[in-house]
Amino acid sequence: MRTRPHDGTAQLRLPGGVVPLEVAASYRARTRGLLGRDGVTGALLLTPAASVHTLGMRFAIDVAYLDRRLRVLAVRTMAPGRLGRPRLRARHVLEAEAGAMSGWGLVPGVTVGVEPAAP
Repeated sequence: MRTRPHDGTAQLRLPGGVVPLEVAASYRARTRGLLGRDGVTGALLLTPAASVHTLGMRFAIDVAYLDRRLRVLAVRTMAPGRLGRPRLRARHVLEAEAGAMSGWGLVPGVTVGVEPAAP
């Protein structure tokens, strides 16, 4: 992410393909996150962020902590009602439905990309 991100849609470039991405860059969008939803199509990128919580969430999520170069630092599955530990080097947090990230091959050390949404 070389330019300052803004709220909206994009695509997440993974080693195995592309996934729809929603970007939450404003304070309001990051605060809301996935609260009040029954699921998510693709993933949600919270930026900047170093930790997340699942208080008030309706479903379990996978959480990937990313550094400033969008390299995965850690991947965790969080049940509803949990507080995530802050990651010191994390600058972004990627959220998806539980189990999705293992299917995408997201593991520590993998670098992802964020691209504009396809027209």
